[in-house]
Amino acid sequence: MKLSDLFSESLGSLMSNKARSGLTLLGIVIGIASVIVMVGVGQGATAAITNSISALGSNLIVVTPASSTTAGPVNGGSGSAVTLTLSDATALKKSVQDAKAISADIAKRYQVVAGAMNTNTTVTGTQPTYFDIRNVTIADGATFTDQDITAGSAVAVLGPTTRDNLFGSDAPAVGKMIRINSVQFKVIGVATAKGSSGVGNPDDGIYIPLTAAQRYLAGPQASLTSISIEANSADVMNAAQNEVTQEMLQLHNLTDISSADFQVVNQAQISASLSTTTQTLTLLLGSIAGISLLVGGIGIMNMMLTTVTERTREIGLRKSVGAKQSSIRAQFLSEAVILTAFGGVVGIICGLGIAWIATSTGAMSADVTWWSVVLAFGVSTVIGVVFGYYPAGRASRLKPIEALKYE
Repeated sequence: MKLSDLFSESLGSLMSNKARSGLTLLGIVIGIASVIVMVGVGQGATAAITNSISALGSNLIVVTPASSTTAGPVNGGSGSAVTLTLSDATALKKSVQDAKAISADIAKRYQVVAGAMNTNTTVTGTQPTYFDIRNVTIADGATFTDQDITAGSAVAVLGPTTRDNLFGSDAPAVGKMIRINSVQFKVIGVATAKGSSGVGNPDDGIYIPLTAAQRYLAGPQASLTSISIEANSADVMNAAQNEVTQEMLQLHNLTDISSADFQVVNQAQISASLSTTTQTLTLLLGSIAGISLLVGGIGIMNMMLTTVTERTREIGLRKSVGAKQSSIRAQFLSEAVILTAFGGVVGIICGLGIAWIATSTGAMSADVTWWSVVLAFGVSTVIGVVFGYYPAGRASRLKPIEALKYE
């Protein structure tokens, strides 16, 4: 039988029962679309994480308090220690040769009020070098200076989201007064928007001089939340991290990093850790969506078995006039493959459409890659072959006399 004849005959058989073929096709369409959308969501999350980490700064190294282990076998958890001090940051500035800039940071959430408006946001007490280290640029106004640090000036730089929450997107904020924990601060600048991408929101925050945070909010003896360090280049990031670690061990009179009350991580480590998590998420989402493809394949097998039963006499007649088993098998197998291939095409179109709509409306970020489309279509075709082979083989093995007697 010619390939064109086989295709024409198989298509005619499928069209003879449009309702059943359509419902079976729907299972494949839903499965393919689900795989594309779910994998796209996972890839979108990975891209968002990568962009978010890049927005944190360039060649960034961060020192944070580590778990407190002084209370016996119970571990207090990462960040529970309160051992980072301003003297640590000062010592690192003097000793770490591969560091381009260092800032000491105290971050805590406060209720912030401006007139009749208020918001709860993170207030970061830091130093002027922070803005360069963390790639924070100013859209309006200016940042605070070393003079503001020396004087402990009650001035603030707002993130754009915080500005919108307190004053509105169109109203000027520079020169206005806000109250943080009932203390008046003057707004001297508004940061450029970076965009929220899943790892916090860098646009929702306030930056104030470190000395002002110690004087008015956290207290003069408050420990640091973190120390931000910018390495001279990406090539020396690991060397700078080792320098920081060794200096911190000396400052804290420690000899073993395993017992350290601090932790030092660089930007690449943060990115790698979060990327591993999102890759696992992508695999999980794709596997869940793949189950719907499996269900669709079972639906195809069920339909084809029903078709074989209904066309038993037709099969017997064909075999009685000389049709080979391979021809019978090829016809029923081609019907299954045509069904899944067409369902794959429709599913791809639906999946791409859903991903585009979701991304355009901001409901979610779906980054559809070409390999996920090829994989989904390939899997749908394989399902057609795998789940169509048994019904096709069953049809080809029917004995002509018994088939012709079938009622």
